[in-house]
Amino acid sequence: MNSDQRQSFGKSGEDLACQELQRRGYAILARGYRSRFGEIDIIAKDDQTIVFIEVKTRNGDEFGGGAAAVTPWKQRRIAQMAVDYLSRNKLHDKPCRFDVVTVDIKDGAPEIVVYTSAFDAMD
Repeated sequence: MNSDQRQSFGKSGEDLACQELQRRGYAILARGYRSRFGEIDIIAKDDQTIVFIEVKTRNGDEFGGGAAAVTPWKQRRIAQMAVDYLSRNKLHDKPCRFDVVTVDIKDGAPEIVVYTSAFDAMD
């Protein structure tokens, strides 16, 4: 898969993730938020909580599920980006958490799993 195909595949996974999150009542605040530390796929609000969401899209599970790709290093980077977002938007006083959404395409159909407070569970 070349980089354009990979980007398109990743974006379609993020689109599916957004649909699922909205179905669950999340309000999408931003997509593809960039800072000097990298990019956060989705920033949303779940009730009064700001949620930073990493989306992992996989075609089959030959390399393990998407959740396995959110390493401790990646978690630290996302946390740094979250601090940047909170300070730029003056949201220091808001509760926040980190979710991971996996979109696994199996037999052409997406299987979407939302892991809430995922970093706590992965440590």
